[in-house]
Amino acid sequence: MNSRQRRGVILLLLSVVCALGAFTGVLSVISDVKSKVGPEVTAYRLKSDVPPYTTLSTGQFEKIKMPERWLSDNAVTDLREIQGKIAVTTLQAGSLLQSDMIVQQPALRPGQQEVAIMVDAATGVAGKITPGASVNVYATFEGEREGDPDQSKIIVTNAKVLDIGDIAALKPDESNRTQQPTDAVPITFALSALDAQRITYAESFAKRVRLALVAPGSDTTVPEQDRTYELAKDK
Repeated sequence: MNSRQRRGVILLLLSVVCALGAFTGVLSVISDVKSKVGPEVTAYRLKSDVPPYTTLSTGQFEKIKMPERWLSDNAVTDLREIQGKIAVTTLQAGSLLQSDMIVQQPALRPGQQEVAIMVDAATGVAGKITPGASVNVYATFEGEREGDPDQSKIIVTNAKVLDIGDIAALKPDESNRTQQPTDAVPITFALSALDAQRITYAESFAKRVRLALVAPGSDTTVPEQDRTYELAKDK
């Protein structure tokens, strides 16, 4: 090997050493950045302004990812936390949702009462209705006299659900030996005095009580002529 070849080998080795040094430096920088940034977590950002005392829904927020170390301790990372909550003040679009921005929605308003009834677990709830939801209450009644048609009635509109209890098995009425045991759920509503009377009447005398979930923001007004349904009149 002549001197020129030796110089070439030495330069090649120096290039390799420099490349290794540069690679090590890059890895060190990446490692340092990762140590400063840390793992990412889920957070939620407001899509638009939310007025104070507005009931919160999942559609008002967008899911984002951000470094855990940059997230405040009171940041909301699970939208189940907003269930039954309202905004304390005006929430600005683009703000990260934090627990101190929201409070539990008051259970009762002036003039309302808490009323609990038992509803068939399969036809009345079916796992879709949760506390904070609004529902319309339907009841079916037998005709008052023999030959009178059965009727389905909307007893209460926009009833606010406060709580849903545990499923329990109801024993058949002693006067009806052929009736099978049914699973029922105690559901507590916030209602006016008149609606409380209507819903307890339905629980006592209706053949069946059903709940219909109302979409947030929907118009729940039902004209009086549309509150009663008879099959014979459905032409």
